[in-house]
Amino acid sequence: MLSNTYRVVAATLVAALLTSGIVMASDTKEDQALAVATQWLGLVDEQKYDESWESAASFFKQAVSQEQWGQAVSAAMAPFGALLSRELRSKQFTTSLPGAPDGEYVVIQFTATFENKASAVETITPMLDSDGQWRVAGYFVK
Repeated sequence: MLSNTYRVVAATLVAALLTSGIVMASDTKEDQALAVATQWLGLVDEQKYDESWESAASFFKQAVSQEQWGQAVSAAMAPFGALLSRELRSKQFTTSLPGAPDGEYVVIQFTATFENKASAVETITPMLDSDGQWRVAGYFVK
């Protein structure tokens, strides 16, 4: 027979495993895309433009070469200065976007503060890539 201590420990472990499975299963597409977008933005914030291109969606890579991306994002972000803060504004799942093939997308907007720009809106759009992974397909800041 198991002692009460072992039963409590076993019940706690089972509950923890079930809870973690439920949490993982309940992740929404928006939440998965948000996690990818946040990680990708970290690369851009650190000026790791080649890495951000490498981790982007195939649609993104077909639209812009690695060299073009590096030059464009560097020129676009330089006037803003370093990121000071970023706050989620919205996230919206969609299957259709202008100028993009039908698919699964999440349009995410952040309100950001930079050294030289008190208030900017970043729009980042992860998509479900052909391999079933969420990857960034577009980024715009104004």
